[in-house]
Amino acid sequence: MRRFISVIGMVSLFLSAGAHSDEDKISFPENYRATYTNYLSLDRTQNPDQVIRLFANDIAMQGPGEDGKLPYGSILVAEVYKARLDSEGAVVTSSLGRRIKDKFALVAVMQRGEGWGEQYAEGIRNGNWEMAAFKPDGSKANKDINACLACHAPLTESNFVFSYDHLVK
Repeated sequence: MRRFISVIGMVSLFLSAGAHSDEDKISFPENYRATYTNYLSLDRTQNPDQVIRLFANDIAMQGPGEDGKLPYGSILVAEVYKARLDSEGAVVTSSLGRRIKDKFALVAVMQRGEGWGEQYAEGIRNGNWEMAAFKPDGSKANKDINACLACHAPLTESNFVFSYDHLVK
């Protein structure tokens, strides 16, 4: 019985380690608003109550190489805002039909590094991208990065980036 419990514990540890994000590779990009390019702002398609502003460092702004991938060292930053809600909880939109941003909720960061992402299972591996989430003040956010990885994983044709077409020259 003791061996059985030990095996279950080891399997649980292995499974959680195999799906665990290595967010410590990524630090909060200080001064990204001043040093990165704000290349896109839009209503977040995956979340009907959010607005997103996207920034890229100079390396990512070079666009993809001949292999169709953004260069190693590319950093993408997403400022995620809650959309303004009316008194009944419905999303408020502008006269242009766009959501109006409200509370600054999260800073999501994607960074591409050589050999990164190898610890993830096939279903959530994003090539050589790593992801992290921060609160607006730069401290770590308690966010399930595996959900982010799983959402981006099908985007193999666009180097796992939803806004890839906006970075292509």
